[in-house]
Order: sequence, then C-alpha cells, then structure tokens
Amino acid sequence: VPFVESGGGLVQPGGSLRLSCAGAGDSVSDEIMTWHRQAPGKAREWVATLFPGGATFYTDSVKGRFTVSRDEAKNTMYLEMNSLQPEDTAVYYCQKHGTSTWGQGTQVTVSS
Repeated sequence: VPFVESGGGLVQPGGSLRLSCAGAGDSVSDEIMTWHRQAPGKAREWVATLFPGGATFYTDSVKGRFTVSRDEAKNTMYLEMNSLQPEDTAVYYCQKHGTSTWGQGTQVTVSS
C-alpha cells in the first residue's frame, strides 16, 4: 500500500488524537492529499484535503476542530483532531487525490 495510517485509539468526548499517514510506497510531498473516514454502517466520507501549497479544506462537521498538515522530511501527513465527539467514531483513511488505493486505516473510537 502506498500509505500507512496510524495513531487511532479510544478517547473520551472532548479529547484529542493525532493521526499519521506515512508514505510507504508513495510520497506525500507535492501532492493533493486527503483524509476520509467510514463510520459503522455508513459510507466512506471525505474529511479534509491538503494542497501542495498548504491550502486546506474540511468537511463542515470538522471545521475548527481538525487540522491537516504534512512533514515532507518525514514523508508523513497528519490529522490533528480536537474536541472529538462520538460522531467522529470511524476508521480513518488517507489517500492521494486521484488514486483508488486504500490502506488499512486507523480506528478512532470516541466514547465515555
């Protein structure tokens, strides 16, 4: 797989997590990179996009709470998630825009 997601876990409502998307067979640099998530019983949905110049876009439900960034030296993209809520529970995936390959994802569970 081109990217490997990690950093998920169990967190209480209001808590924070930082997810990582490490390039394994591909590069996160100079690419349009995206985060997606799939909640139980629901379709996979887009969460955030990071453009090569640094511009970022987010789905409305995470605006102001999630921040996407990348460290080119580490060939890794991050998703900083704050003020997590139970509805954020999902498997989170990263992907290079325009490709169709998905990694294993990383499970985020928000529960008290």
